[in-house]
Amino acid sequence: MTDTFWAPGRVNLIGEHTDYSGGLVLPVAIQLGISLEAEPAERITLVSAGEPVELAATGEGDEAGWGRYVAAVAQELGALGRPAIGLDGVVEADLPRGAGLGSSGALEVVLALALCSVAGFELDPIELALACQRAEQRAVGVPSGVLDQAASLLGRAGSALLLDCGTLEHRWVGLPEELGILVVDSGERHTHEGSGYGDRRRELESGDPRRMRHVATENERVRAAVTALEGGDVHALGPLFKESHASLRDDYEVSTPTLDRLVAAALEAGAFAARLTGGGFGGSIVALTEGAEADAVLARLNAGWVVRAEDGAIRRRTGSLRDRA
Repeated sequence: MTDTFWAPGRVNLIGEHTDYSGGLVLPVAIQLGISLEAEPAERITLVSAGEPVELAATGEGDEAGWGRYVAAVAQELGALGRPAIGLDGVVEADLPRGAGLGSSGALEVVLALALCSVAGFELDPIELALACQRAEQRAVGVPSGVLDQAASLLGRAGSALLLDCGTLEHRWVGLPEELGILVVDSGERHTHEGSGYGDRRRELESGDPRRMRHVATENERVRAAVTALEGGDVHALGPLFKESHASLRDDYEVSTPTLDRLVAAALEAGAFAARLTGGGFGGSIVALTEGAEADAVLARLNAGWVVRAEDGAIRRRTGSLRDRA
């Protein structure tokens, strides 16, 4: 029998470049994601958009292209005791790559769910998120945090995830129904390994005052955002988003002129809050509106999506690949 696995991307409301320093983040899992239809096999054989990957069930083999992620996930799970059972499947996505919406994290999560399922191997969500985080680091050689993988696994419909990346303590923060969340893609593509992401972490760890100031103030903004949401004062997020974007632009230096212009355009179009989301150096912005105005604001921007907070990664039984061939 074939299972279909699905893992969502995420938009981080606030708490940027704080995860790898053990700080606070506030992401939501969104309706855009990655699916994998698979069944058990002797080897790992996958195809995505016409690009095949074939590896041993342990993850050994050619690790070029997106196969790096497949190999890394299989190897990390193997180190935790997953039996070496392969899978045969097809990967599909409506989540754009390089848009700052956690596409690599979603890919790692959907692969991990499938590989665990075919082998009858179970991990709790946090342990699985950490394994996927290590897989990302193994695949691309960048010391990334756990935000994306945790959000993809722990997402809850109608809520944001408040995650302490130091202790891994987490809880859900309800989002008011009248809150509209927009994502606008800048079109500037980035990868962690091809941007200054690793440099920023090294600068932070070396004690760079501007980088440290950003992290300290951003953690406080996350706390204030949670207070605003739980108190129903969504418009209090406007100044917090403004301060966050300015800090990311000036202290952390991860914004771009295109992202700055998009933030300004979103506010001019009627959003009451806007900031870059994700690692920066391109990608997307997130903007907040009154729920009834979300579509109109998006139409004025002429790009992007109205997103909603969704449940995290799932599995469902769908039949046999061979029966449907």
